[in-house]
Amino acid sequence: MTSLEATLLADIDAARDELIAFFQGFTRIATPNPPGETREAAAFLRAFLEARGLPYQVIAPVPEWPNIVADHRFERPGRHLVLNGHIDVFPAGDPARWRHGSPWSGTIEDGRLYGRGTADMKCGTSASFIAYSLLAKHRDRLRGRLTLTAVSDEETGGRWGTGFLFANHPDLVMGDCCLNGEPSSAYTVRYGEKAPLWLVFTARARGAHGAYVHLSESATKIAAALIDRLEAVTAVKPEMPGKVARNLAEPSVRQALETGLGVGAADTVAAVTLNIGMVEGGLKTNMIPSECRVEADIRLPVGVPKARIWAMVREIMQDFPSVTVEEQSIPEEEGANWCDPEGEMLHIIQDRATRIAGITPAPVITLAATDARFWRNAGVPAYIYGCAFDLVGTYDESVALEEFLNVVRVHTLSAAAYLGGE
Repeated sequence: MTSLEATLLADIDAARDELIAFFQGFTRIATPNPPGETREAAAFLRAFLEARGLPYQVIAPVPEWPNIVADHRFERPGRHLVLNGHIDVFPAGDPARWRHGSPWSGTIEDGRLYGRGTADMKCGTSASFIAYSLLAKHRDRLRGRLTLTAVSDEETGGRWGTGFLFANHPDLVMGDCCLNGEPSSAYTVRYGEKAPLWLVFTARARGAHGAYVHLSESATKIAAALIDRLEAVTAVKPEMPGKVARNLAEPSVRQALETGLGVGAADTVAAVTLNIGMVEGGLKTNMIPSECRVEADIRLPVGVPKARIWAMVREIMQDFPSVTVEEQSIPEEEGANWCDPEGEMLHIIQDRATRIAGITPAPVITLAATDARFWRNAGVPAYIYGCAFDLVGTYDESVALEEFLNVVRVHTLSAAAYLGGE
């Protein structure tokens, strides 16, 4: 352990209560997307930087969805590391189903902090802000450049968040490497991820009185038949690059996926999956629906290009002339993304996590999409290490405080090592 690493760990231990309070305060600000209103939370994060004298800029192509970028160049030349997190979170659902009366309570009970977005990803975003501030405090012992990005449009695809920054401010965000704190569990570090293909199908029919079924087809029945046919995409087998295939076949990697992401994850990561997220149709029980909308979430593993699935979908739709389809995901993204499963930063994260948490995280491809894909698609390695994933999107989402502090420690020390900390 370097002297800087020892100092940083001491800084984190000394500020333990303050860091937890920061995470708790961030959790208590509602940022569900949709609708994506994050201005209050962005102001909270800006206040954190301002209190420490750290300059930043706000880039907001949509006023309600501000993105925060802080950038520091150390005196000695070196590499450029980008820390990336997001402010927006999943919708919270029915408040009555939350154990503590509100999805934004930030209640701490039995060593856990409760609230929507604690795991995905206010834990990781808080860790990025803390790591950035701690490293800036010891700037004389580092080299190169460190950038902090917190965006407001991750949950709906990133077009006005990280995607906008890459398109309009590449000098700020490109970097030599990205470190992201999305959920991964202590058992895995993510070097790639499956790609989302989000399709919206709209089935249409004449419609009629519900008793007069001879007069019109039912748009909902058409949609139901289409859904059944779409299941065929899950039979597609990937043609993976050798390095990825060997990694995912490793028994230790499969075990880490099962432990960190749940039983079945090791097989799911290499499979095309289909989730019918929403079905909307009909006006009344005794009316034949004239329209039904189906939203499908297809996830593509490494080795299955988007064009291959589109070809299958178009073939299926030849049997459904009354159905139209449009893509909600970013059309320019061709498929799953990955970087080197043996890269330098990955080994740095593994080493620090082993020393701090006593667990060596296995390199894995993950199931869900994140903003890390923007870096990987630009040829920049991007790695993810964060808290456990199992409570993401559930009622009573929560993160253990020790788990949060572990993410803070691993991110801070990994960033310091990458930037040549002494």
